[in-house]
Amino acid sequence: MTLATVVATIEARTPAGRDRAIDGLRALALLAVPTGHWLLGGFTLDGAGTLRNASPLTAMGGFAPLSWVLQMLGVFFLVGGYASVLSYRRRPATTAAWIRQRVVRLGRPVLGVTAVWAVLLPALYAVGVPATTLRTASTLVIQPLWFVGIYVVVTALTPCCVRAARVAGAWAAAPLLGAVAVVDLLRYGPWADAMPSWLSAANLLPGWLFAYQLGVCWAGGALGRRTARALLAGGVVLFAALLLVFHYPASMVGVPGAVRTNSHPPSLLVLALAAAQCGAAVLLRDRIGRLLARPAVWAPVVVINLSAMTILCWHQSAMLAVAVPGSFLGPVAGLTTSPDSLGWIVARLTWLPLFASLLVVIGRYARGFDGPWRTGNPAATAWRAAAGLLAAGFGLFALGLV
Repeated sequence: MTLATVVATIEARTPAGRDRAIDGLRALALLAVPTGHWLLGGFTLDGAGTLRNASPLTAMGGFAPLSWVLQMLGVFFLVGGYASVLSYRRRPATTAAWIRQRVVRLGRPVLGVTAVWAVLLPALYAVGVPATTLRTASTLVIQPLWFVGIYVVVTALTPCCVRAARVAGAWAAAPLLGAVAVVDLLRYGPWADAMPSWLSAANLLPGWLFAYQLGVCWAGGALGRRTARALLAGGVVLFAALLLVFHYPASMVGVPGAVRTNSHPPSLLVLALAAAQCGAAVLLRDRIGRLLARPAVWAPVVVINLSAMTILCWHQSAMLAVAVPGSFLGPVAGLTTSPDSLGWIVARLTWLPLFASLLVVIGRYARGFDGPWRTGNPAATAWRAAAGLLAAGFGLFALGLV
């Protein structure tokens, strides 16, 4: 089958009423995840030949604005809220059944990747991969999966978000912004030394629910262009104030050794960026839709969306498939050398096509984890139970609990 035939087939199978702009925004946010991790994450190789996590932002803080572009989770949650409302309206059964179906669909790929790595760990150790390297790899694999857990929680709150949007419109997101602002004031303000260490975790739910709630409002018609312009302008002003006046860290991703981080859990700076991104997304919707009316542009968007969970769950594995064997070769520019120079950036860019190609290969087989589970089959039930135990074991190892 030729590429032209594939493009024509995808175009023919696309429903006439499909909102292509929403899929385009989701694809853009999806691609930002591996690109960000591959560009802003690196390794150091110690004398014993073991890999440890590192970041070019430690030595080259001037590249922090790149993280403002690549951190697009605000757009992802916006589109997620929008799409969830459409799905919720079409639910064929009860709300509980709809939530259960969504949770299972998100959980299957996570179970797959963690179970596979639980099997890989002892196999790699047996062939000589150092335990520290395996710990580093496990941390990178599990790192993106926190997002899936948070997304499951906010998805389960969709009925509440819909009701809030009906009552308060786009203002339903304002209390979430306020809650994060209060927590930030407590943990970074004059009383910071008296605050418990767990306080920052209070930002997890409102921080990521903010953009999701905006997406729910958008789907319900409560987020129009006027509100979008206010979000864009307000987000930019707040973002600048937090950076320049309140001295928030400039990086939107975690930097090894940094005292403060914006992303884990989200700070008010993350919400300011999300507000600006969401406003821009709403304002650009029509233009994006017109661009994606072209079949050749639309086809890759469809492929990316169909591979969403594969991209999220396996992109770090694609990088590790190169870095772990590379660690046995000694320092390799852009791969296992310290990310502390412009030369490293240039070298890392040359590795990205290989990472992407390996992700495509891995995805060809990993997508089998995304499909529905067979029911009523004792063998299938046993395999699911075994996969669950393996996944739990890997999670404990990755979190440093074993």
